Amino acid sequence: MKLAIFDVDGTLSDSQAHILAAMTEAFRTVGLPLPPRDAVLAIVGLSLPVAMAELAPAADAATQAALVAAYKASYFTGRAASPAPLYPGAKDCLLHLAGREDLLLAIATGKSRRGVTALIAHHGLDGLFTSAQVADDHPSKPHPAMVLEALRAAGVEAQDAVMIGDTTFDIEMGRAAGVATIGVSWGYHPVSELKKAGAGRIVESFAELEQALQEMFA
Repeated sequence: MKLAIFDVDGTLSDSQAHILAAMTEAFRTVGLPLPPRDAVLAIVGLSLPVAMAELAPAADAATQAALVAAYKASYFTGRAASPAPLYPGAKDCLLHLAGREDLLLAIATGKSRRGVTALIAHHGLDGLFTSAQVADDHPSKPHPAMVLEALRAAGVEAQDAVMIGDTTFDIEMGRAAGVATIGVSWGYHPVSELKKAGAGRIVESFAELEQALQEMFA
């Protein structure tokens, strides 16, 4: 069996509006100025405590913890009102891949378990993934723990797996775990940065992603 491991935010789900709104509210709550938009999007994929330490390095631990709590509360409210959409073609791609007898799917994301469960349920993706590795249970990307656990859960060796994501954190995580990597062009980190991080391949659409996986796992 082969294993395709997907990041979520910026890869499957276009959650940019939710992230920016929740970050705005978090920084407003603690009375700090909001970092530039590009800086906020650059940390997407990291676990929240690590992300807040990056965005507010001068803040003390209590303030960073308050940022995390305020972000979670705001994101939950925003998601409940209007769940983040999938990118065009994402669901069809997942359904096609899940139909292959030689391929398993998994998730490795900086989102919480609650967030991933809600996204899967809202978009009718139940039963497609062998496992969902989330920030609640692992060190932040680019630590390889999420990918290593996805491999263990699926019973697949590293040489038979690929990590698919939109950030350098995804690429670095995959490489650290010894799996192949594919970067997607439509997410939150520039293609040039994905290439510098060592992405084995860059795709510009879900159709191209399906073709890349077909070629890799032929």
